Amino acid sequence: MAWNVTLDRAGIGRILMTGEIPEAVSARAEAIATNIRSRLPDDGLGEVVVERYTTDRGAAAVIVKHPRAVGLQAKYGIITTAASAAGLSVRGR
Repeated sequence: MAWNVTLDRAGIGRILMTGEIPEAVSARAEAIATNIRSRLPDDGLGEVVVERYTTDRGAAAVIVKHPRAVGLQAKYGIITTAASAAGLSVRGR
């Protein structure tokens, strides 16, 4: 049995920019940020910020503002571990 499917790009775009999808992306970003906060040293030097934005879909960035963030990621994997714990697939390039 063959199916003919027509892709409604405008409709898919609306789904990706409004409603549950952007909310789910924001919730996942907040979960990652919370996990990273729990892994940062308690030295008062850093913070973790979630920035929401929209391109052709709802999106969010998790930003680690800590002077040792790169080293903590390299040594302990604080960001990739937090993303994996939130259910995201993490892989190298």
